[in-house]
This record gives sequence, C-alpha cells and structure tokens, in this order.
Amino acid sequence: MKTAIIHDWLTGMRGGEKVLEALCDLFPAAPIYTLLHVRGSVSTKIESHVIRTSFLQHAPLIKRLYRNYLPLFPSAVERFALESFDLIISSSHCVAKGVIPSPSAKHITYCHTPMRYIWSHYDDYFGNHKIGLLKRTALPFVRSYLCAWDLSSNQRVDRFVANSRTVAERIRKYYGRDSEVVYPPVDIEFFTPAAQDRDPFFLIVSALVPYKRIDLAIEVFDRLDRTLVIVGTGPEYRNLKRRTGPNIQFMGRVEVNELRNLYRKAIALIQPGEEDFGINVVEALACGCPVIAYARGGALETIVNGETGIFFNDLSVLSLLEAVDKIGSIRFNDRLMRETAERFSPARFKSEFQKLIPVKGSFLNDGIQKK
Repeated sequence: MKTAIIHDWLTGMRGGEKVLEALCDLFPAAPIYTLLHVRGSVSTKIESHVIRTSFLQHAPLIKRLYRNYLPLFPSAVERFALESFDLIISSSHCVAKGVIPSPSAKHITYCHTPMRYIWSHYDDYFGNHKIGLLKRTALPFVRSYLCAWDLSSNQRVDRFVANSRTVAERIRKYYGRDSEVVYPPVDIEFFTPAAQDRDPFFLIVSALVPYKRIDLAIEVFDRLDRTLVIVGTGPEYRNLKRRTGPNIQFMGRVEVNELRNLYRKAIALIQPGEEDFGINVVEALACGCPVIAYARGGALETIVNGETGIFFNDLSVLSLLEAVDKIGSIRFNDRLMRETAERFSPARFKSEFQKLIPVKGSFLNDGIQKK
C-alpha cells in the first residue's frame, strides 16, 4: 500500500525521532509530513526521506518559538493532502494523529502520549507561577478548543499503538480508546557496557521542559557536594541555568558517542519526573548504568527496584535526596541491566509493529478499531 508517515515536528533527535527512524526502516519509500523541519537537526536516515512541511514552516521565528504556535497546529496538520495514500502512519505526541486520511485509507497512530499540554501535564506547563497574566487569561479558551479538537480528531484513527502501558492507560482515560502496546526501539548494539571505572558524577539526559522536573534534581544537587551533568536542550534552559552552582554542568546537545561514554561513566542516570516510557533509561541500562527514577510512568515497566536501579516515591527534595544518598550502598545486577535493555531491540519493535499493519486494506486482528 502507498504509505505516508506523519510526525509532529523535526527539530532534534529525542525519543520520538528514534521511533521515527525505525518507521523509516519499515517504510523506506514513504514521505514524511511534519509541521516544521529544521534541516540538520535530525539523523541522515530521517532526512533521506522526502519531507513535506506545513504552512508554519515559514512563520516568523518558528524555528525557535514553534511551541507558541500551538493553537495553529490543528489547522496546519489538517491541510496535508493525503488523498493518494492507502496507509497513514502517524507518530504523535501532539497533533500528528489529527491528519485527515482519505475515506478508504487505514490510519495507525503510534502514540507517545495524548497531548500532555492539555491533558496529563497542563499544570506543569502552565501553572499560575509559570506564565504571565495575558497567557493565563487566554489559555483556558485555547485549552478548551484543543481538547475538543483532540477528542474529535481521534476518530480519524483506525488503530492506536501505545509506547507503554502507562500511555495505553492515558489513551483509554482521555480518548476512550483501546490500544496495542509496542515499546520503542533502543539501539542496544551501539549502547553497550565498557570495562572502565565510573567517574564521580550523576547524569540527566532529557529535554529541558517543565514536566521533566529537572528543577527538582537541581534543588537536590544544590545541597550536595556532588557533580550533576545535564545533557539536553529546551525552553527551560535559561531558567534552570541561573539557579545552578558550579557542581551542575549543562552540556546541551551531545554527539551520540559522547552520550554513550557518559552512560558508561556515570554513577547513575537520574530521571526526576514521570516519563511516558523513557528511552534514556533503557540506553543507560544497556551501558550498565543504574537509574534513579520517580516511581511512576514508564520507569515502572523498565526498572527492577534494587536490581537495576532504585525508585523515589515523592516529587520532593527529601525523597530524591534519600535515593541519591542510598545508591552508593547498593550492588546492582549488571547482567540483569543488559538483559532488560535487550528486550527493547529495534528488531523486536519492527517485528511487533509490522504485525499491526493491515494486509490488503484489512487488519489481521480487527479487535481494536476506531469507535
């Protein structure tokens, strides 16, 4: 079947883009439709595909301030001309699932999460202390519009695929839809352990956005004489940077070989907020790096407490501080870390996803359909 891939935006290589790479392998001839493409920001594998962008591509300051155009995203994604395609694969954490396929086409959405800005993490992004009066006044109306659009547009999806059981529960809660769970792929052939001593630093690998709760980790390490290395970029950078002491280092975007080296050397990876899945957690485990994680979300599906990492139960300084102090006294199971990571190979992802693709226009298992 003639296939198109839809992805929200192409501005950097994060978890969603690693899933997109695997979809590119499965559909090598498929064009990619996206709201915005910043050339050179994603891998050559993705950029080797034909990439078609929305009218927002040339909007003022779009590359730096694209999140401010959120109210226009639904209109932009609905304007993609997809009438000639038999199969639509959308990779969505925002509006990609809202494209309008032809009536005869099948539409599968790989859902990283329902739009977190309006559903599960609204207060993390737009709490009263985070935004000015003008935005605080307008946002309830914008949220109402986006919620209504998000609910109506999910009827255009024939089959939802969730990236974790956590996200499957959100899909059921917010959309009233069932979904298959296919965990994201992790490059376990590249992310491997190394026979070397660990250095005395802790590591965070994350987009710098509010719900990741990097601020909590910074507050903890401001009280400690220990080093925290933060890899990632995002709109919270300036706000976080001005709160840090000399023991907290921001590295921005790093090359993948350097990232692997950091995983191999760190005492532990810290995941201070609730993740949908957490590809960075599995990358760390693949390199033999234990994880300190908030005991909610995708971490509960990848970490064995006391064996491959430890949990902290409250989003509080004291709870995370106790976990950081405790980790030095635990002997982790190196073999189990690697075995856990191997459950999430790219080959496994492609095999499981391929089974969900319709054959001659019909799903092999029609138990999960649009309602």
